[in-house]
Amino acid sequence: MIFLGPIYNWLVAHYATRINHFALVKLIFLAVDKTILYFLVFAFVRLLWLLLVRHRRPLKSEFLVWLFAGYALLVFMGTVFRSSYFPWEIIWHTDRPLSDINLVFMKETWKLFYAPSRLDFFYNSLGNILCFLPFGLLWPQLFNQRHPARTTILLGTGLSLLIETLQFYLATGVSDIDDVFFNSCGTILGYLLFRFYQQIKNFRQER
Repeated sequence: MIFLGPIYNWLVAHYATRINHFALVKLIFLAVDKTILYFLVFAFVRLLWLLLVRHRRPLKSEFLVWLFAGYALLVFMGTVFRSSYFPWEIIWHTDRPLSDINLVFMKETWKLFYAPSRLDFFYNSLGNILCFLPFGLLWPQLFNQRHPARTTILLGTGLSLLIETLQFYLATGVSDIDDVFFNSCGTILGYLLFRFYQQIKNFRQER
């Protein structure tokens, strides 16, 4: 780790044997560490772009662009690029059998529900919902669309399918239809929060 190595090493020395599922802690630290690195790359490119273009977004809209970029990077670093830090470390596994993909709805989720530890169940269900909630909340604020609800939900589902596909070919996770379902639920919930925010905003303006 480039940025969070000292903190992570301290946690390993003091809590590695005392925290169950410490591998999840490691995954989170790696994802955040990689997100910091590539967010700095994004910041450099974005600032260069802003210097070159004439028509810029309003300050609030530009902030949402940066926020969405950080969110998207964190999602991909935590789901797809778990085993690689730099692009040249990526290894494709194109010979994997399609039988490794779980297409039976809720099969694995119910297995986790009846497992001795419920942490994996909540991580797989609630975690996937929360993972895509920001997408449904931020996307319609970034782009003006004729049918924002339909577009946002379709794009959220498409992004989830992309992640599951990349996980399959990079062998960095279990490709599961349940993940797509929970991610879509998170997108819908995020969009509903966006609509609720819009209604409150309009109500205040009318007053």
